Amino acid sequence: MRTNLNFSPLFRSTIGFDRVFDLLENASRTQSFESWPPYDIVRSSEDAYRISMAVAGFSESELSITTLPNLLIVAGTKPEEEGDYLHRGIPGTSFERRFELADHVKVAEANLQNGLLTITLTREVPEEMKPRKIAIKSGDTAVEARQLKGDKQAA
Repeated sequence: MRTNLNFSPLFRSTIGFDRVFDLLENASRTQSFESWPPYDIVRSSEDAYRISMAVAGFSESELSITTLPNLLIVAGTKPEEEGDYLHRGIPGTSFERRFELADHVKVAEANLQNGLLTITLTREVPEEMKPRKIAIKSGDTAVEARQLKGDKQAA
């Protein structure tokens, strides 16, 4: 059963969330049935995440990790193996897995150990994007300037 959500009432009280609404609409349109390779996404702290992906049989040279703005692409390319398989239980096919990233989320490192690819992500919010206090000017700007300097020294 498919449900189409209407986000238009939210446009009245939100500004700059167009990308979020586009992501939600795209996610509802495309349903991915691929389940290989299996992966976990873990939030290890407020600004740190970890993706663990089971890539048994792939070497470092056969894997690639690419970042684009707000997108992480993990791909594996396996060369064709010769021989007639009587049973193929270990998937040896190429794959590409895409992860949408929030703003300011960057790949910190990637590690391949025992068939498990671990990608560490961190959110690095620029200083100018962090919350700041805005001074309200009044008729006596000299008193206000002194108060702001005092606030900065206290912080």
